[in-house]
Amino acid sequence: MDTSAPATRLGRKRDHTRDPEILDAALDVLAEVGYDRMTMDMVAARAKAGKATVYRRWPSKADLVIEAVACMKKVDVDPATLPDTGTLRGDMIAMMKPHTIVDAEKKLQVMAGLVSMLAQNPEFTDAVNQAIVEPRAAINRLFLQRAVDRGEIPADVDIEQLAILAPSMASYRVLVLRKPVDRAFLMGVLDDILLPAVGIRKDAAVSAQA
Repeated sequence: MDTSAPATRLGRKRDHTRDPEILDAALDVLAEVGYDRMTMDMVAARAKAGKATVYRRWPSKADLVIEAVACMKKVDVDPATLPDTGTLRGDMIAMMKPHTIVDAEKKLQVMAGLVSMLAQNPEFTDAVNQAIVEPRAAINRLFLQRAVDRGEIPADVDIEQLAILAPSMASYRVLVLRKPVDRAFLMGVLDDILLPAVGIRKDAAVSAQA
């Protein structure tokens, strides 16, 4: 008698090729309607994916949102790939590209959509901070440290506090004031708040770049 175990039927291998599209769709829906109003069906419709595909991959809305936030496009903080204009103001302005501003504002809109979820699940706060705020803060730290190294600003400036100044103000503008973060706003933060905080006068900074 054959006592060998019966052959195991292999299930259909899951196709993960559409995961990026579904995760992007989740971020879009989250930014538009917020976590409470967001549904898995809305994400499936936005991604033009079958509902079963979404539900098989992510058993709950929270699982989908957490992975979507974790997979948000990160800003490259490799010094070799970042602008190096020779001045702090020049470096900061060089990062104010239209697509960069749009991407940053979308991230803040995603954060706004996550407010209710974070209130109920504070353990996710660090993950959200790392995905949305920290990438830009890391670039600001690098630019500020460069300015210190070349003697443009004092060595005793509080780089940590200054690095989160613009991201914090942008977050407040989007989350509380419900206003867009555009180039004019970012230039105002740079010229009227950040540069004076490190002892650089706006007119002197502009002259140096002329």
